[in-house]
This record gives sequence, structure tokens and C-alpha cells, in this order.
Amino acid sequence: MAELFNILPFLVSMNLPDCYRLLGLRTGAPAEDIKASYRRLARLYHPDVNPGDQAAEEKFIQITEAYKYLMDVVPEETSRSTSTPSATPSPSSQPPKVRIHVKRPAERSPSPTPAKSPAPKIRLDPTLSETDRKLKQHSYEQLQHLLKGHRFPRAIALVEGLSQRLPKDREVKQWQAITYQRFGQHLVKQRQLDKARIYLKKALQTDPNNRSLWLEVERVFRQIEQLL
Repeated sequence: MAELFNILPFLVSMNLPDCYRLLGLRTGAPAEDIKASYRRLARLYHPDVNPGDQAAEEKFIQITEAYKYLMDVVPEETSRSTSTPSATPSPSSQPPKVRIHVKRPAERSPSPTPAKSPAPKIRLDPTLSETDRKLKQHSYEQLQHLLKGHRFPRAIALVEGLSQRLPKDREVKQWQAITYQRFGQHLVKQRQLDKARIYLKKALQTDPNNRSLWLEVERVFRQIEQLL
């Protein structure tokens, strides 16, 4: 189960020196070096270059999250350290475009790259720090990606880690319950009915006041009864 937490260090407990180290840089390196290092590593670990390589995919996710985090922080530190009135404008936290050249078999057409959807809007909690708000947003985006790909164990690891970091966040509890419920439904399709019951019950225990969740879980339980 240890591999389930490979992504969490950079989504749940981002650490500035670790982000620099992940990109192969000394702490405090300028934005130009951060961009150059990200481009180099992204070309190396990009999923298109390493099809089917889970380790490379996780490394690509980590260096991307580290890049975003650093580019959000570096401008603030730069503005405090510079004495020049015409300081360089703050760099964008969006990763720079990386050109990847991959040889594909002649008989297969490359799959079109889906357009990136706008960042989902989540409820802004004024009690959260800026770091926790960014963490919550990044985690939500990653959670949607994992659920869409039916990568439920990783989705559960991510949302449980986030819930430990933000134990009083009502919205995070809802995400956690929905993740359990989605996994339970998936297990029913796989005919793993006993395990499905466990996760469906965990969904209700996590968010007991969510009426729509109760209705959906009850529907799945009726489906289980029909399969027995």
C-alpha cells in the first residue's frame, strides 16, 4: 500500500526545499532556472514518452506540482529581496509548454489531446491559509483526474490524506464520502459485494447528513440484494 502515497508528499505537505530538490535545483534558484529544469525533466518523464510506465507518470505529476508551487512562491520572495523599482513581472505558475516528439506506429493515429477544462471552482473558506487553499484546489483537480480514470485506491489515499490535513473542512469530508461511494459502485460491477458494502457504509459514516448520498447508497444496496 505504500505506493498509494507517492503523490501525497507534494499535494498534502508541500515543502519548499523538497520542491527545489525534486527539480534538481538549489534552494532559492531563480524562476528562469526553475522553468529550464522543469522543461528538461518533463521531456524525460512525460507520459507520451513513457506509455504504461506508472512510475514515470507519478514523477511527471510530482515535478509539475512542484513547479506550480515554486512559481507561486518565488515571485513573492523575489519582490522582497530586490531593491530595483522595475522588478521582473511575476512569472506564471502554469507549467511552460514542453514539446514532446514521440514515434508512433504508422497504423495508429495519435489520440487527440483533450482541451484542458477550466479549474473547478471550490468553496473558499476564509479560515484556510493561502497554502491550504492552493493545496485544496490542486487536490480537487487531482481527485477528479483519478476518479475519471477509475483509479480508486489512489483517489482514496489522496482524499484521506487531505482530510487529515484539513479535518474540519466540510467540503473535503463530502469529497471523501463520494470517493468511497464511487469505489463501492465500482466494486459492485466487479462482483466484489462484501468489499463494496464496506466502502458504501464508510461513505455514509463520513457524511451522514448528505441526503442525496444516502439515496444513492440505498440504490446500490438494493442492486447488491438483487445480485445475491
